[in-house]
Amino acid sequence: MQWTLVVPVKSLARAKSRLADTADDGVRPDLALAFALDTAAAALACPAVADVAVVTDDPRAGRELAALGTRVVAEEPGGALNAALAQGAQAVRAARPEAPLAALNADLPALRPAELARVLAAAAAFPRAFLADAAGIGTTLLSARPGRELAPAFGPDSRARHRASGAAELGLTAVDSVRQDVDTGDDLRTALSLGVGPRTAALAARLLTAGQ
Repeated sequence: MQWTLVVPVKSLARAKSRLADTADDGVRPDLALAFALDTAAAALACPAVADVAVVTDDPRAGRELAALGTRVVAEEPGGALNAALAQGAQAVRAARPEAPLAALNADLPALRPAELARVLAAAAAFPRAFLADAAGIGTTLLSARPGRELAPAFGPDSRARHRASGAAELGLTAVDSVRQDVDTGDDLRTALSLGVGPRTAALAARLLTAGQ
């Protein structure tokens, strides 16, 4: 199965506020963009992925992600995360109605194409499925087969909400790179230990050097 991924990218100026203990206001937008670019690059390199649709209202993020090879869907003003995902899913279904689709977090800088392929292969067995994040509280991926609504319920306690919505939870092991989203400094350090993409690695090296 060839999947289309929907990746939401919020305004860079408002992104990753919980990383304030690790990166200051001048660095966090660059870090958020690096996460998104490394996530998208790894997703595009996955053999199970046909294309990636990024939903964003940020001009800089849109330009750089489009240059990487993603399709950019202009987010409607004032849209929340789940509304942006629903908008992206609608755009994908209009273009490829028979394609399976999955929402993927934009802050997976350690993402490995082979691990993503394993998750998508497992998700293909269910009408809707999701993968919990490393903390066991949130969700990093939510999938829907053709003909099924994505019905995203991201946000606080999204693992429980997606389970309650009828989506099957994927109990895979050894897919840490698909589970490890980055919201805090500790998350970033864990992602770095897994091995992050080149853009995140370069910025993280600057942060570590500055902190010495």
